[in-house]
Amino acid sequence: MCRNIKPLFNFEPTATDDEVRAASLQFVRKVSGYNAPSQANAEVFERAVDEIAAITRRLMDELTTAAPPKDREVEAAKAKERSAKRFANQAG
Repeated sequence: MCRNIKPLFNFEPTATDDEVRAASLQFVRKVSGYNAPSQANAEVFERAVDEIAAITRRLMDELTTAAPPKDREVEAAKAKERSAKRFANQAG
């Protein structure tokens, strides 16, 4: 999975529309191979981002879990720690 796409489900507060769109944009970039599409592909690229964002929002709204919601700041700190360990191991 693309490391830039962050988990969105089961956080408090819930994922914003901007977060959903950012994840959708990363997905479309990854599968299309374009960071930014040409003018000829811009419309279909944006339409794909919009459609995937809508599907992702629906998924987030319909998923259920018995697990307590995760705290964004705690999860961000964990990710930062994992990253620091990973890059420290690569340096030596």
